[in-house]
Amino acid sequence: MSALRGPRDHCRMRVLIAEDHPDLVDILREGLQAEGMAVDAALDGAAALEQLAVNSYDVLVLDRDLPEVHGDEVCRSLVAGGADTRVLMLTAAGTVGDRVDGLSLGADDYLAKPFAFAELVARIRALARRARPARPPVLNRSGLRVDTVRRTAEREGRLLTLTAKEFGVLEELLSADGAVVTSEDLLERVWDAYTDPFTNTVRVTMMRLRRKLGDPPIVETVPSVGYRIS
Repeated sequence: MSALRGPRDHCRMRVLIAEDHPDLVDILREGLQAEGMAVDAALDGAAALEQLAVNSYDVLVLDRDLPEVHGDEVCRSLVAGGADTRVLMLTAAGTVGDRVDGLSLGADDYLAKPFAFAELVARIRALARRARPARPPVLNRSGLRVDTVRRTAEREGRLLTLTAKEFGVLEELLSADGAVVTSEDLLERVWDAYTDPFTNTVRVTMMRLRRKLGDPPIVETVPSVGYRIS
């Protein structure tokens, strides 16, 4: 088995990390990507607001003490704008008063530093479930079975060994339930904001995925539009 937005009803989770410590950002980004999430990052509050203005996120992991624009102001702005993005606020201070202050700003959850990475992942997943309609944990179509919780995939009972990106692409195609998914949609949901929109990475990943899925071919190319599961 493999061990491994656009619309909110798609299953790929997209997260923005707003944190001013680059080393911590790198650790969190790598860890969350390994958990199957698409992750962007901002090193200050102004950059976070810019990212939030142009991208849709399921969860914002927000350090409270950000430079440029304080994390409190980022949270207030996001909530005032009516965004569906859920906010997990991080801070080095973990008193009850700090938690109350953060939640009163509109944050959905609060996590004090230092924290266990496993707890961070669990809280992000819980918030993401609140950010979009419920979806089945197992996707089935045309002999394909993808377990989005266990991160496993199979075709006609044959276990598939997929990379994280291949798994993400297959997940998106199955969650579309026969509808066409464009390359642009896949770039947004499976990769991140820093991916070159003119890259051929989607085409290359799709070629590898098709090879692993085997015959008969099941992923259909819709010329000049995108891809779908037949």
